[in-house]
Amino acid sequence: MSYSVRKFEVKKTEILEKLSLESGILYSSTVKFFWRTVRKKGIWLKPASLMRLYSSDRMHAHSADASVQAFFASLKSWRTLRKSRPEARPPVRLRKYFNVVWKNTAIRLRKGSLILSNGKGNDPVVFKEWKYEIPVQCTLCWHGTGYEIICLYNHEVLEPQVEQKVLAVDLGQIHVATTSDGTIYNGRLLRSIRQWRHKKVSDIQAKMDNKKKGSREWERLRDRKRKFLRKVENRTSDILHKYTTGLVSTCKNNGKDTLVVGDLNGYRQDNNKGKERNQENHSWLYSRTTWMLRYKAEKHGLNFRLQNEAYSSQTCPACGKKKHPKGREYRCKCGFHGHRDVVGAFNILKMYLSSSADMKRDESVVAAMRPASAIRDVKYQPYLRVA
Repeated sequence: MSYSVRKFEVKKTEILEKLSLESGILYSSTVKFFWRTVRKKGIWLKPASLMRLYSSDRMHAHSADASVQAFFASLKSWRTLRKSRPEARPPVRLRKYFNVVWKNTAIRLRKGSLILSNGKGNDPVVFKEWKYEIPVQCTLCWHGTGYEIICLYNHEVLEPQVEQKVLAVDLGQIHVATTSDGTIYNGRLLRSIRQWRHKKVSDIQAKMDNKKKGSREWERLRDRKRKFLRKVENRTSDILHKYTTGLVSTCKNNGKDTLVVGDLNGYRQDNNKGKERNQENHSWLYSRTTWMLRYKAEKHGLNFRLQNEAYSSQTCPACGKKKHPKGREYRCKCGFHGHRDVVGAFNILKMYLSSSADMKRDESVVAAMRPASAIRDVKYQPYLRVA
């Protein structure tokens, strides 16, 4: 994996001062709470614990997480250094000002301007007339006399070595769709709506069971239930339409001519995973998503194909061995690591190309994959509208 860095001098402004001060508050709070817990309880906390504890309404959520993570990165470096230098001191110094990091989820490039988001309700940092490509990470630093922005670029190869006009899609519950080029359509909003539906319907149904069927109160609850289900259905369809339209439009605009989707037909048959997991599986709208992708792809003149996705998320693209990944990141003993859903989408693409009659059997389709931290995360946004 290769990276390149660009540095830019920026003028000292009020918004940069406030961001740097807020980052220093988060970092110092993390340092104090961590060592106080070690001293009084003898417990070494994990980064996830303090990221949940400390947040800010003046910064992007992932920028606040980066300020907390910076302390644990220093702690890890100290642990490594003290093996060769026992006199090395741990990170205990408090900071009034600290670096501000914008991860890829907070970086946008629109109308020639680079926009660094600071969270909902806060003014972003904007660099107009941006002449470069979009970075994967930006860091605000103080170099002694002024501020500078350090932009990190990832030049890792994302496409197969053989140029293809095929885009593969892996459907999921946490992420509605993940494409083989590394784009993730986050589905947590859709998942939360389904969970809200189950809870609300359960509450209304429990009240109906305590009323006499056909009574005025029972009919009132029945109408309330129907109205609520219509509301949830409309909201769900709206989100799915925006996602699928955005995905197919992007596929068409990028010069692809074939859309390959993982075939989940029969997924629920003989797949008993327990009460809670079964409820999630049976509320998963993969059939509707597939149907929307099919008719929209055909409307845009794209070829639509279904591909068996057996073991696609368990197979390592580098060595071909299978393992059950834990969490959202796939790590193999051979050294490969990448986002679990992107691995699934890439393996679907690989299986389709190897089985296609138009492709030679001996053509190599192995490609380097992005690490999980470099994946572009396309969340639910209003601009993904129905065409």
